[in-house]
Amino acid sequence: MACKMMDALSVVSQLRDLASEPQNREAIVKDKGCLPGLVLFLDHYNLQVLHCALQALQYLAECPSNRVIMKNELGMMNNLESLQESANKKAKTITLQIDGLHNMDSRNICEGVLLQVNGVISFTFQMALQRCVVRIYSDLKIESLASAIAATKILQAHQVVKSENGEEAVVPLNTGISKAEQNLNLPDYLPEDESTEIEHCKAISQTGAKGNTNGKWLNAAANFLTKTFYW
Repeated sequence: MACKMMDALSVVSQLRDLASEPQNREAIVKDKGCLPGLVLFLDHYNLQVLHCALQALQYLAECPSNRVIMKNELGMMNNLESLQESANKKAKTITLQIDGLHNMDSRNICEGVLLQVNGVISFTFQMALQRCVVRIYSDLKIESLASAIAATKILQAHQVVKSENGEEAVVPLNTGISKAEQNLNLPDYLPEDESTEIEHCKAISQTGAKGNTNGKWLNAAANFLTKTFYW
């Protein structure tokens, strides 16, 4: 099983890397094996394989001439729509300000950490603001998320919340690794940020937290691709 997984991950990673180059995108979509293969990977049990497949498809969809072909590929829309479905009814969205989130290297590190945290459903980055918008199960403690990020030794997460007047404030989180700075000027009424507004950038998500590895995948990238095909 591990060997098959590595084979699938190797193949889809290579396709993703090739698709990242604009000059390769038309050829990949016209190939009789590449596009159907990526569609099959959308139903893969392994998060990394699924993630790479969605990244590859997003790259390919950036070429306007590919979109009709991709939309009409057997199984494409059904798989993307399935990825958009979420069986989760108890979730919340939080916004994290992440110190050290400066470039793609730090983003990749943060992404890898979040993918390993049980209870994380989806997330998307706002690199210009050094922020990450994360959707999580309601029983996942935000401090656990902050601790996982702090364990990288180069990133530190704080929660962005809004007051009743709509003003933002950054709240330190206790990671259990290092003592968080305390801001004594924060008002007591600051609620968690439940905003669902997410900028159009790559979003990653997972379900099957709670040990259900066969659960449905919720992925904002699938939503992005679906809207792309129905432009």
